[in-house]
Amino acid sequence: MQLHDPWALALLIVIPLLFWLQRRKPREAAVRYPTVGLLRTIPYAGARRWRWVPYALRGLVLALLVGALARPQHGKAESQSTGEGIDIMLAVDISGSMLAEDFTLEGKRANRLDVIKSVVKQFVDARGGDRIGLVLFGGRPYTQCPLTLDHGWLLQNLQRAQIGMIEDGTAIGSALATAAGRLERSDAKSKVVILLTDGQNNAGNIPPLTAADAAKALGIKVYTIGAGTRGLAPFPVRDFFGNLVYQPTKVDVDEDTLKKIAEKTHGTYFRATDTASLQKIYADIDRMERSTFVAPRYLDYDELYPWLAFPALALLMLEAGLSHTRLRKLP
Repeated sequence: MQLHDPWALALLIVIPLLFWLQRRKPREAAVRYPTVGLLRTIPYAGARRWRWVPYALRGLVLALLVGALARPQHGKAESQSTGEGIDIMLAVDISGSMLAEDFTLEGKRANRLDVIKSVVKQFVDARGGDRIGLVLFGGRPYTQCPLTLDHGWLLQNLQRAQIGMIEDGTAIGSALATAAGRLERSDAKSKVVILLTDGQNNAGNIPPLTAADAAKALGIKVYTIGAGTRGLAPFPVRDFFGNLVYQPTKVDVDEDTLKKIAEKTHGTYFRATDTASLQKIYADIDRMERSTFVAPRYLDYDELYPWLAFPALALLMLEAGLSHTRLRKLP
């Protein structure tokens, strides 16, 4: 049982005030007599004894209407809700090297960023009870989406991510520091950063291990993912005639630094060499970061205000009927 608008009950204070003001209001005599002494000697009889009833009914009508305005509700369906109590920041590299097409999507060759968008969407869809945010980084970090439970909006911002929207480079340390900063004031049970990159730190003002120390001090666990095939990856370029060709490019992931970041923050380092391994990595992180609790909540409520409004209407009609018939008085 609950009141949707409990503030409406404050109007109950007004009801006695209205009656008090009504009694204070001066009234003209309906019939003029030289003296009313003789009338005062006549004892109350018949309907005269019940003249207080319309006032009582009127007050009860007002009280019932105020109760209806407060909208009492009764939960009619109780369900078990589950929560994770986990805040997650996704840090995704969108440097130029993410154009390398060494992954596949729906059976076709695709660049790393497009595959990551697809895999991250599956990860986000599985984390319905968590707040998730997104930091994109190239030569500098950019918060594309702060922590939110609106995962639809988060995924829209992820889809808008494009290579070239930030100056080129790989600012791993600055990206990690930005993601950690977004989690600094979080009161979640667990705080996590999932950082994905396919290169080495070559931009930004914060060394990766310094950012890792800051994350550790804030109680943030960092999972790092090195993306890209081992060896050479096909990179799309335009030849002299403007045709799209693929040039083999060396994949240069700084695995040592990524491993140290994960170790410092009690996280884990993963290497994604293809789409299947990337999907497995996010699925593994999803399983590892589960700490569910169950709490009851009411999903639906029955509105009870008609049980007050309709009796109020009936009493109002009764009061009007009595005031104009049995308990009628001179104006």
